[in-house]
Amino acid sequence: RMEGFGYYALPTGTEYRGSLWDGMFHGQGELLLPSGGKYRALWVRGVPTQGKFTFADGLEYDEEKWHYCDGYDRRFYTEICSGFKPPGIPQFTNLDPPKIIPEGCYDCGDGFYNPKTRVVVDYNHKFLRNADNDEHEWILRTCRKAWDITTEHKPKP
Repeated sequence: RMEGFGYYALPTGTEYRGSLWDGMFHGQGELLLPSGGKYRALWVRGVPTQGKFTFADGLEYDEEKWHYCDGYDRRFYTEICSGFKPPGIPQFTNLDPPKIIPEGCYDCGDGFYNPKTRVVVDYNHKFLRNADNDEHEWILRTCRKAWDITTEHKPKP
């Protein structure tokens, strides 16, 4: 079995880097997600005992003091770090410029959702999952659609 320091690639594209003991994550190690996020933790026989998740943009999740997207402050993390854009230049997602959504689809955070096929694909168009009824309704109600395009006023020359 694996022991010492090593790398372990999971079929999902997630990679573990850290200490291994008796074939399990044990000691300091981190999971690197394909989306760019990472979870650093102290592992005991494959179970994380202390850990911290960091999103791809650098935002760290804190269960006790989590104020991001709490309903009162609706800014994206990049807006918190860098400030707002000038008036008239909207920011639709934390990524700027945002991903271009295929026609008729929705951006559901980890990929694109096609309501006709009820399939979620990642941003490289690889299959992620089939959406159940609850996820389908949530995406239709809350997520950005491909045809949500604002038109800006352009003054005449």
